[in-house]
Amino acid sequence: MPSTGADILRVTQGASLARKDLEARFESLLAENRASLSRLAFSYTNTAADREDLLQDIALALWQALPNFRGECSERTFVYRIAQNRALSALARRRPTPSEIDDVPPDPAPLVETALARQEESIHLAVAVRRLPLPYRQVVVLMLEGLEYGEIAQVLGISESNVGVRINRARPLLRQNLGGRR
Repeated sequence: MPSTGADILRVTQGASLARKDLEARFESLLAENRASLSRLAFSYTNTAADREDLLQDIALALWQALPNFRGECSERTFVYRIAQNRALSALARRRPTPSEIDDVPPDPAPLVETALARQEESIHLAVAVRRLPLPYRQVVVLMLEGLEYGEIAQVLGISESNVGVRINRARPLLRQNLGGRR
């Protein structure tokens, strides 16, 4: 236990530096994963307001969990695990109703014909993914974000073989939801 003013100052400064390091790490994780987290939130919500609320919940949960990160998995897996848990909590709080998308995530590309076609395909894919049963939607969303089977398994707390089974079962449903467009 510190007994002098200098000892107390050193402890206080150390805590301040640790907090700054934590804040920098948090900001870095959010910046690196912002687009992916937005797409993930988009697959679980119907409105822009709900998506923003979910993104705020994810950011808060990440901030709260970050000091306890032990490095037993990659930071990316850690972030997605938190995001998936928050998304599931959001679904549990409200029963989603099937509805059309009321908005489109902003597309930074110039509005040219090819960009509009890609955007339309993205919307169609997002709607098709959103119609999948939750276990299949989870693996498809994470797969579309580029996670490997092992990472998806860690995020969802299931085996790699279960990830493969869910993806194989999701494919025909996704084709059906896409209505022959792919």
